[in-house]
Amino acid sequence: MGNQLLLIEDVDDLGRSGDVVTVKPGYARNFLLPTKKAVVADKYTLRLQARLKEERAKLAEADKKEAEVLAEKISEKVLEITVKVDPEGHMYGSVSAVDIVRLFEENEGLVLEKRNVLIAQPIKVLGDHTIHLKLKEGVPAKFTLRVNSDIPLPAPSKAAAKPAPQQEEPTEFTE
Repeated sequence: MGNQLLLIEDVDDLGRSGDVVTVKPGYARNFLLPTKKAVVADKYTLRLQARLKEERAKLAEADKKEAEVLAEKISEKVLEITVKVDPEGHMYGSVSAVDIVRLFEENEGLVLEKRNVLIAQPIKVLGDHTIHLKLKEGVPAKFTLRVNSDIPLPAPSKAAAKPAPQQEEPTEFTE
């Protein structure tokens, strides 16, 4: 059985301030209660719950406005990162979400978190990449990340630059 708790603060992947949640006893005992992120829900905490929800609504509105302004500022950006490559142009390593967060801090002075950067896999190819972000209150943003080589690479020949023909995928299975 789980414990009913009233969240005092937002907890990732669990709920927002003012929510009543059910969690396993160990999670409540070892994390939520000692860090004062939650209190045991009972009939006396109903007034506290209403006040927390009201405060959370005000905070959410302010966060959303701030995130929308930040999204507009970010959407125009083209950030560049230089990576080590071999003579054929293959990258040593990759560009991850942590690298992107660090790049924003160093170049723009914006503090993002790793979870704000929505990339399925690290980037392992030179060139321009559109990176999607999820800011506070779910506000989406995107910017262009240009991955450059640390050494000058020879221009690709015209034969190598020709794109491979793409196969058409069947839209429906027929027998």
